[in-house]
Amino acid sequence: MQETDAYKTISKPSHEAVYKEKGSKFLAYAFPIGSEEEVLPIIRKLRESHHKARHWCYAWRIGVDKVVFRANDDGEPNNSAGMPIYGQILSFELTDVLIVVVRYFGGTKLGVGGLISAYKTSANLALHSSEIINKTIDIHFKLQFDYVNMNKVMRLIKEKNIHLISQEMNLDCKIELLVRKNDATQIKILFEDLRCVKIKQVH
Repeated sequence: MQETDAYKTISKPSHEAVYKEKGSKFLAYAFPIGSEEEVLPIIRKLRESHHKARHWCYAWRIGVDKVVFRANDDGEPNNSAGMPIYGQILSFELTDVLIVVVRYFGGTKLGVGGLISAYKTSANLALHSSEIINKTIDIHFKLQFDYVNMNKVMRLIKEKNIHLISQEMNLDCKIELLVRKNDATQIKILFEDLRCVKIKQVH
């Protein structure tokens, strides 16, 4: 079975989404992320800008083939905040995304059921205010060939609608390409079959 080489994420940080329940205020934010290292600086910044809040609960998910994720309740009862937030990431079928919900306590306890509902709703609002985009997992190739073979190479690039990143056209030509992961093996073979091209994958 062929692995998927496409996924959904968000294009940019969402607008602040506000949800209120029994005096408590929940502010939800969604962020596109590419690595776990990006998470803590974002949380730190939100803690600074909402230093009077009581909780900064979050969940994130990264990857397509190898998915990593985390859900954090930040002092709320177990699984009453982080997992409901994470559930919305799954519900929207997203990855490479972080959602943080900041809670200002309003004096009335909501109970575990109420918290689950509030964090789920807040995360949902943040994602509804986000622009969801489709992305592909691409393989980066470098080609090297003599100028006399330019037409053969460019014809294949055009025929297969391959995304060109850069090109150097001298006597010795160099081109860099991005190819969808599921097409990469076939495209590599087509260039190798030209015999006049050196092709290598860039990691």
